[in-house]
Amino acid sequence: MNSLNLLHIEFLEYQFYAPHFLWLLLLVPILLFLRFRKLERSQGVFKFSQPLSQLKSIAYSPIKWLILLIYFLIGGGLSLLIIAMALPVSPYSSENEQQYDDGIDIIISMDVSMSMMATDFLPNRLEAAKEVAKEFIDGRTSDRIGFVVFEGEAYTACPPTRNYEYLKQTIDEIKSGDIDPGTAIGTGLGTAVARLRSDSLTSKVVILLTDGDSNRGEITPMSAAELAKNKGITLYTIGVGKKGIVKMPVNTPFGQILTETQVNIDEDLLEEMAKSTGGEYFRAMDKNSLRSIYKTIDDMETQKMVNNNIQREPPYSPKYFLLIGLTFLFSGFITEQLLLKKNA
Repeated sequence: MNSLNLLHIEFLEYQFYAPHFLWLLLLVPILLFLRFRKLERSQGVFKFSQPLSQLKSIAYSPIKWLILLIYFLIGGGLSLLIIAMALPVSPYSSENEQQYDDGIDIIISMDVSMSMMATDFLPNRLEAAKEVAKEFIDGRTSDRIGFVVFEGEAYTACPPTRNYEYLKQTIDEIKSGDIDPGTAIGTGLGTAVARLRSDSLTSKVVILLTDGDSNRGEITPMSAAELAKNKGITLYTIGVGKKGIVKMPVNTPFGQILTETQVNIDEDLLEEMAKSTGGEYFRAMDKNSLRSIYKTIDDMETQKMVNNNIQREPPYSPKYFLLIGLTFLFSGFITEQLLLKKNA
């Protein structure tokens, strides 16, 4: 069945993949009326224990309500079976969410080189990037998220996990200068790609954030991007920093001082890397624009998951309608046969 034919007809928060069957509900009252007319015209109608002189009181006896109950059970049972034929789907239930809304595997690969201490972001680029990354994590639910850091080399600070509190604590502890200096963009991406295993979720994403040119590493950025493409990973690249001159800390024999430095980001390279995998490149000029970029990535990946779920078709949930419908039908017919048995 082509799931794109799903009509958003809501009934008790259900949607239906075969809504044309719901037209059969119009036949239910007609069938009940015809059945009533047939019973009304039959000979001898019903057996009762009361004497003939008391038959006029039937209209006020429990028999009237019993007849109404029988028709309610039969009509309700038929209606529920028709609803089951329409293939109901409840996309908001936790059961369905576990079955087909599996989330995304995400690796955030962050440049933590000394240039990330530049103060064009407050208090600096690195702390701003860490803060916005944690805000992004707070907005996730079922995704597995990991964290890779790189300077002249790279390492996995936290493998993909749903333990977001531990992940955010790990991000808080990251600081610049713990590994060899430099900017190894290819190594940072390659390490992230290696962390997205073959058993990863259907949608795999790397968000790579850097503020400089690639000047270190044994693997080139484009080679790492090609590896990501071959593994079905979407790469989003973010260039961080204002254009022009910024104040940046520099280590000297007399300690660390702030010096004015020209910002150099190879935007053409970052854009080519992202587009080769079906992703996009973004430039963040301040913390708010960085937040907006993460929001854009979130929206794009959410839409991909929606499309993927539609292609996979969420599981139908007719079993409760079938069970209750059959119960109603059997109860109605059995009650009619046992308590309102017609004369032979």
